[in-house]
Amino acid sequence: MNDPSFDPLEFVRSSTWTFAKTMPHIPHWYVVRGRVPEEDFDAFDRLIKASGYRATWRGYENTYLELGGWKYWVIENILNREKV
Repeated sequence: MNDPSFDPLEFVRSSTWTFAKTMPHIPHWYVVRGRVPEEDFDAFDRLIKASGYRATWRGYENTYLELGGWKYWVIENILNREKV
């Protein structure tokens, strides 16, 4: 269930995003569970699952959410984003 008090735009604005330097040819940024408030990470993960869309990238199927000019997805304990 989505928390009505959770503000996804505030969460992404206030999080410190790390550039994925091992993949400069696929520019994206990430935050790791445990480096942001866990309840916010979980709320954003639920939002992606509830409001996102399924797509395949290089054979890997995932759920993606576009928000504020960015595309977000979670792989295990990592929340990723890239410019749309």
